Amino acid sequence: MANTFIFSSESVGEGHPDKVSDTISDAILDACLRVDKTSRVACETFVKSNMVIVGGEISIPKAGNKPLGEVINVEKVIRDAVREIGYVNDDDIFHADTLFVQNLLTSQSADIAQGVDAKKAKGKKTAEQGAGDQGIMFGYASNDTKELMPAPIMYAHHLGRELTKIRKAGNLAKWLRPDAKSQVSVEYVDGKPKRIISVVISTQHAAGVAHREIEKFCIEKVIKKVLPKRMLTKDTQYLINPTGNFVIGGPQGDSGLTGRKIIVDTYGGMGRHGGGAFSGKDPSKVDRSAAYMARWVAKNIVAAGFAKECELQLAYAIGFPEPVSLNVNTFGTATVPEEKIEAAVKEVFSFKPAEIVKELNLLRPIYSKTTNYGHFGKDDPALTWEKTNKVVALKKAVKS
Repeated sequence: MANTFIFSSESVGEGHPDKVSDTISDAILDACLRVDKTSRVACETFVKSNMVIVGGEISIPKAGNKPLGEVINVEKVIRDAVREIGYVNDDDIFHADTLFVQNLLTSQSADIAQGVDAKKAKGKKTAEQGAGDQGIMFGYASNDTKELMPAPIMYAHHLGRELTKIRKAGNLAKWLRPDAKSQVSVEYVDGKPKRIISVVISTQHAAGVAHREIEKFCIEKVIKKVLPKRMLTKDTQYLINPTGNFVIGGPQGDSGLTGRKIIVDTYGGMGRHGGGAFSGKDPSKVDRSAAYMARWVAKNIVAAGFAKECELQLAYAIGFPEPVSLNVNTFGTATVPEEKIEAAVKEVFSFKPAEIVKELNLLRPIYSKTTNYGHFGKDDPALTWEKTNKVVALKKAVKS
């Protein structure tokens, strides 16, 4: 008898309040890295109504003792980010040109810096660069899709990305607005995605647009365009703006905060999450860099044919360079013993924070590319953790 289950994942658009916050935090991070690639950034953003509040800790060594405002025009970075999202309509309460900014950013704590910087300090265990915090990180890959990502989250991202593409083009559905959510439920049979059970799209829109117009557009011009035709059946359920009107959206309708969409950012719930958010954090924070590393390793394991599904867990202690634990889980899909896979992983990859940063070339202003529609599964050469360039080395290590 076939093993059947349904799994659902959601994505959110760039104009969702939490994603507005993530976008601003990553834009500030990239601005700092353009000035100094060794910048230390932990930037949190809160948005509500016509207000943006940024807070956290930033240190830019090349700036010396100059105030942050003399090095980075934080307010301009924020307004440019909001403008790129698309909050520029005349009826937007949250508008790039008129929002209010409160800047609560300060310099990084010296106590944190002494644990992270690559120099020996009193009471510190090592002179190597240590992890920026304690914590656990997960990386995941499966052969559901060509991106080696779970099907439900990839399909949900495709819908959101297409809505944004159409909205920004401005010629097909001029009533589209930035806030949006998508959700896809996929039926699995014997571990493989078989069909799409339901699709949910909620998109903000201008006033005065008929619901039937929005429904028809989303089904015909978005869903049927981007989702695999073989996965859609006569029984697939389409729920478009199921509550009716969605005119008031974005920060006008709800508050937003950096780091509240961590499942959207990763694997849609398929695979575990350590709890640490990504946006606004420079790569000395293993919440971000080690999660990227774990994805890279898991993806290469699946690409090598060692498993149909793989999850890698890492754990770190603040100030200490080596992970305190490493675990490989293939959920019973391995084609070679898991202990051989784990030994090969340890031989091929280094998990010290400094080595992760170097190997993945993370000291670049690339992070605004990651913010929306998932940090994983994108076809972009700048996102080095998506490469499958360690397959040959892993195969060699397993054989030895």
